[in-house]
Amino acid sequence: MNEISLMPEEQYQRLQQRNAEDVKELWNLLDQVKDPEVPVLSIWDLGILRNIERDGERIVVTITPTYSGCPAMDNISSDVTEALNSAGYSDVSIKTSLSPAWSSEWMSAEGRRKLRNYGIAPPEDAELDEDGLTPDAHAQCPHCQSRNTRRVSEFGSTACKALFQCNDCNEPFDYFKKI
Repeated sequence: MNEISLMPEEQYQRLQQRNAEDVKELWNLLDQVKDPEVPVLSIWDLGILRNIERDGERIVVTITPTYSGCPAMDNISSDVTEALNSAGYSDVSIKTSLSPAWSSEWMSAEGRRKLRNYGIAPPEDAELDEDGLTPDAHAQCPHCQSRNTRRVSEFGSTACKALFQCNDCNEPFDYFKKI
């Protein structure tokens, strides 16, 4: 039996946008820009790099924060500008878009894998009740893969993460919230 795996429409559109001939080099350059809070993730992997446009010599980069008050956005904007300036693009404009709001669905599969390997449980690694993250949710431990975990705090090292502890290996870990 032959199966054809389908990718979500938005993911397909993002890949098409990324591979457009006039901006492909720019997307590839910005793969080097990492999230300052989770340095194993590029801003593409995290899903906050939303668009790159050329307007003559001007490069317009659109980013969306994981939270509207994300303190890393100034650093990310500076890093994007620096990466493009270093590659010879001097006219760079950064646009922050709050709508649509960032969604954990925008994270790449590679980004989720990198998170897990870094010791942070990615969004899909929690069993959630119908209301979302509840006190009895059990995120999968990125260290030993156990679901025998408990939420210690609604907030972890940053507002976009919750703090969990594994009851099997006793290791604490962040869980990247599903939004």
